[in-house]
Amino acid sequence: MANARPIQVDISKVRSAIETCTPLTVTTYTLPHEMEEYMAEVLTTFLSETGQAEVIEPLSYCMRELVNNAKKANTKRVYFEEMGLDIFNAADYEKGMATFKQDTLTNIDHYLKIQKEKGLYVKLTLQVCNNRVRVEIRNNVPLTVFEYYRMHDKINRAQQFDSVEEGLSQLLDDSEGAGLGLVMMILVLRKIGVTEENYQIISAKGETITRLLLPLDGMKATIMNSLSQDFVDLIDGLPQFPENITAINRVMNDPNSHMSDIAQKISNDVSLTGELLKLVNSAAFALPSPCTSITDAVKFLGLRGVKNLLYSVGSVNTLLGVEASDKKEFWDHSYRVASYAFNIARAYCRAPAERSCIEDSYVCGLLHDMGKIIFQAAHPDLLAKIAGLCEEKGIAPSLFERLAAGMNHGEIGALVAEKWNFPAVITSAIRYHHSPTEAPMDMRTLVNIVYLSDMIDHYIDGTVDYTQFDYEVLDFFKIDKEETLKNLSNKLALAFKK
Repeated sequence: MANARPIQVDISKVRSAIETCTPLTVTTYTLPHEMEEYMAEVLTTFLSETGQAEVIEPLSYCMRELVNNAKKANTKRVYFEEMGLDIFNAADYEKGMATFKQDTLTNIDHYLKIQKEKGLYVKLTLQVCNNRVRVEIRNNVPLTVFEYYRMHDKINRAQQFDSVEEGLSQLLDDSEGAGLGLVMMILVLRKIGVTEENYQIISAKGETITRLLLPLDGMKATIMNSLSQDFVDLIDGLPQFPENITAINRVMNDPNSHMSDIAQKISNDVSLTGELLKLVNSAAFALPSPCTSITDAVKFLGLRGVKNLLYSVGSVNTLLGVEASDKKEFWDHSYRVASYAFNIARAYCRAPAERSCIEDSYVCGLLHDMGKIIFQAAHPDLLAKIAGLCEEKGIAPSLFERLAAGMNHGEIGALVAEKWNFPAVITSAIRYHHSPTEAPMDMRTLVNIVYLSDMIDHYIDGTVDYTQFDYEVLDFFKIDKEETLKNLSNKLALAFKK
């Protein structure tokens, strides 16, 4: 393998992952040297493309430490199994570890071959979203309690030292040098601002996940502040929400109004009348006979349902009136996500208290990526302004564009939704659809639904794979294996085509 050609990093894939906030994953089963170098190069490219060149060296060190630890954990499972030892038994664990290092070092190719045959992998996952870079190393074996305590003991040991230099000096003086790699990694992370709260070790769904969360503090102070201000100006320049829909909303918010008043207002708008009847008579509601009365349709949908229809139609009509190069692709994706969200909500939200999730799911799915079309529409008009800002701040224009269209599109969309006085549930779905675990608890179910629907659409088109889904969201929906996800995806895709 010494003469193996280096694997080339596909920069376009790295940039696409940044622009869409989707995880970028590299998988290996044996971690040969060229793969370790490739992972380091992917990390370097990813950090460079997100303006984080200053942390490339320390994070590369940490990544190498973690992927080699994951590879070692996989080898350990193969070795214990071959020795007939139970790795979860204290006595067997102690016995196996006494000979593990020497035996595997002298015959490593044998154990690596078995690892690959058993499908034991090491995965590097990178994602940028909400002003943070997430670096994860995964391997598909669960931690033993002995390993868990050993790792946390090393983390606690790192707290004894104030600097990398002090830790290195004292640990090298230690006759055993116990825990040098992990302790040094913790100290290196602390030096670049990654505290223990941003370093997580998780054992779930048969995987061990080590996660690093790196705040983009420096970038936030320069790019993001300027970016936010520019887009506040942009948002102020967007068309107002359609007056006809705003007028209907006013009637609906009037406590003295009746359903007949709302129906009369809607009847005056031919386009809205058509959309209302189309929705009520769709397969989703499965009425025994077609509904032709606007008053009956309003009563059937209820106030919340009609309001969500108004938000949907008003947003689509307003944003479609703005020039954007990829409108069709954008709305095709949005309509699929809306359909998936509605069907997932119907399947999973069965309690009476969760009815609002079903009612809100379609509009939240439809508008989740609203920030992207805002940026696409603004980009030509703000080109000169962006170039000037980049020159002033010393920022590459391409970096600015990737972060605005990708990492920040949820925030941009949420700002527009707030300007148009959308309810908090829609704003939250837009803002957190790439980071569901950060959503307010009372919005979490609906945000999880929108996140899963969005990821499933990317899963169907091959953009993401099963391992890139947030494991907490999968647990929430009791999706414990890829076959379950695949079956759900097929059902949703079929329902949308109908």
